[in-house]
Amino acid sequence: MEINDKSGVVDYQASTDRYKSMKYNRSGKSGVLLPAISLGLWHNFGFIDNLQNGREIVRCAFDRGITHFDLANNYGPPFGSAEENFGTILKKDFKSYRDELFIATKAGYDMWPGPYGNLGSRKYLISSLDQSLKRMGLDYVDIFYHHRPDPDTPLEETMGALADIVRQGKALYVGISNYEPKETQKAATILKDLNVPFILHQARYSMFDRWVEDGLLNTLEQNGVGCIAFSPLAQGMLTDKYINGIPEGSRASKNMTYLNTEAVNNNLEKIIKLNNIAQERGQKLSEMAIAWILRQPQVASVLIGASSATQLKENLKALDNLEFTDEELKLIDEIV
Repeated sequence: MEINDKSGVVDYQASTDRYKSMKYNRSGKSGVLLPAISLGLWHNFGFIDNLQNGREIVRCAFDRGITHFDLANNYGPPFGSAEENFGTILKKDFKSYRDELFIATKAGYDMWPGPYGNLGSRKYLISSLDQSLKRMGLDYVDIFYHHRPDPDTPLEETMGALADIVRQGKALYVGISNYEPKETQKAATILKDLNVPFILHQARYSMFDRWVEDGLLNTLEQNGVGCIAFSPLAQGMLTDKYINGIPEGSRASKNMTYLNTEAVNNNLEKIIKLNNIAQERGQKLSEMAIAWILRQPQVASVLIGASSATQLKENLKALDNLEFTDEELKLIDEIV
């Protein structure tokens, strides 16, 4: 007798063609290949969000060759809920595919009250990762990042904690995020001396935020470390969403912390000009913005978020045209 289940939710079986269309790049001089586009779970995977929608996004990503999923202890909201929801998705759909996944989490921002729930102490980092592993139902993550520099904790302590995390088998590789070039070089030197596989620096990078070009990319190349870029669309400004004004209900209309109407209006002329170049290339502005970052040889992957499987598939079209003419790059430089 059949059950009367009209939910439409079916057991997941990954596409057999999942590795045919994705481009994979080596992370620095490591043995790790990352998909050119990775999925970040900063937004849309918390307890306030629809779990089934998140499940569909992750399924869609893996079916198209995205093997790298990026989290942090405080992703949600509330804090920790993105990891917990991701753990639920892993258990339901990806248990048999664990060895095909490259899973990341981080610690460095405020997570719990008191003196041990923030920044870069050994106490915080090891405790945080233990919590993250429990939330996701994992024995280890593939890479664990220190999420931001701690001006008060000696870097030797922070990097030493990352080294011990690898030795304990809780992470295979380590990374850092939001470090300036000098801090990155010092971290790389310490980790090399500790014989720890430091393979990725996660940095904010877009046409509107090019700080990594001022020394960081060169530092990473010199140390054999890859770059993974987050916020490639500048919180949505590098899309066609705001070409004809700010839509009601959009991120900018809500004046959220990371994007507001003033920022959009100040950049609108640039957005329109960039959109014209994208159209001439046969791309959406968002696709061109992702492709523009991937032209950098140090960039192993671009980290994108998605509110739906449809949006994810649209952004993956960036991979259809990754080449830029010298004239296009010159025009983009003049605009931004």
